[in-house]
Amino acid sequence: MSRASSPFLPVAPSVGGVMRDVLLALAPGVVLYTLLFGSGVLLNILIAALTCVLVEAAVLRLRGKPLKPFLLDHSALVTALLLGLSLPPIAPWWIAVIGSLAAMLLGKHVYGGLGYNPFNPAMVGFVVLLISFPVQMTAWPALQPIWAPDVDAATGATALDHVRTQLGLQRTLSEIGADAPMGLVAGRGWEWIALAWLAGGIYLLWRRTIRWQIPAGVLAGMTLLALPLWAVDPDRYASPLFHALSGATMLGAFFIATDPVSAATTPRGRLLYGTGIGLLVYVIRTWGGYPDGVAFAVLLLNLCAPTIDRYTQPRVYGQNRSTPDA
Repeated sequence: MSRASSPFLPVAPSVGGVMRDVLLALAPGVVLYTLLFGSGVLLNILIAALTCVLVEAAVLRLRGKPLKPFLLDHSALVTALLLGLSLPPIAPWWIAVIGSLAAMLLGKHVYGGLGYNPFNPAMVGFVVLLISFPVQMTAWPALQPIWAPDVDAATGATALDHVRTQLGLQRTLSEIGADAPMGLVAGRGWEWIALAWLAGGIYLLWRRTIRWQIPAGVLAGMTLLALPLWAVDPDRYASPLFHALSGATMLGAFFIATDPVSAATTPRGRLLYGTGIGLLVYVIRTWGGYPDGVAFAVLLLNLCAPTIDRYTQPRVYGQNRSTPDA
């Protein structure tokens, strides 16, 4: 049995139904993201969507596959939306094009298309861009919330970038937080976007489009490292709440890590898979070379998903627990 047809995947009427739920759940965050950063957010999404759909159609035609059923499953649009949301709003148009090409060709169709890709396509495209074009991928506009026009704008992709830079200058988190308009987290706007992703994730859980184990594992894994280090040295290590509401934590936990094709699919496996992602995200953020790390953590655990599934299969009633067959 292939992983794409595993009985442990979320119950949903169809692939198209799952993708439509994801698109709907992302909508509040997209609106808030646009209000905070401007129309560049929508432009990135539009360019990515057009590119992903065109590439999907072209590859399907080359492979002699019917276009309608594959285009109407909306998987290309979900990939485009996740990739577009990961790009700086002022990135040049060709960044979205190249990222979409990498996502669809290297992340999806080179393995045979939807259901066969071992990696999350959107994260493949994002990592290709981040490694190839670091200047364009780190050039973000100043953040100016429309409901706080008198607050000084904060420059940088997320609070993670700001904190990482300031810590490198031997400043403490107390000093960094004192300089922030309304504290280290509040007032920067990213926490509101994170809460919008959380709301969308709760909707997906209510719809049973995703299961709780992966999001819970991501947040638990991150907290498992963040809480004791913060308790021991709060001036050096940020709190679990800061990490949960900064960067792509909520988007990754509910929308990226839960990809039903590239993620683990057994109940225990999903929990281990999510926990591994959360641990890696914190390690990369704290000691690695990138301020966030969600994309790298997801891709690394995508590699582990088949092995996790193999060793976490539920025991069949009436059979002894044994080592999985080779």
